[in-house]
Amino acid sequence: MPEYSWPDEGPGFVERVRHAWAATRHALPVGTRVTGVVIGRQPFGVFLRLTGVPDAIGLAEIVGMLADYKLPEIGAVVEGKVIGHAEHNHQVRIGMVGHKDVPE
Repeated sequence: MPEYSWPDEGPGFVERVRHAWAATRHALPVGTRVTGVVIGRQPFGVFLRLTGVPDAIGLAEIVGMLADYKLPEIGAVVEGKVIGHAEHNHQVRIGMVGHKDVPE
């Protein structure tokens, strides 16, 4: 398995995420604690399938991560909190423990 991968949640996933965006933002306001499963890894962060919000995609970015923080592997369950919403690509920005702005 390669070190980095894009999420592959099956056909129609991107369309479902876009269609559910308003409901996703309502369900996950900034500050909400979330749990998710890592479904993709890139050098800039990990993509998450968020628990309880099936048509949402989270992105935990490495910007601001502590120097010794390692990206979790595909399938890992992680916790964090919503730190923003990326309108242009319908992603929920997640701060994980290990991020300088997210207290444990």
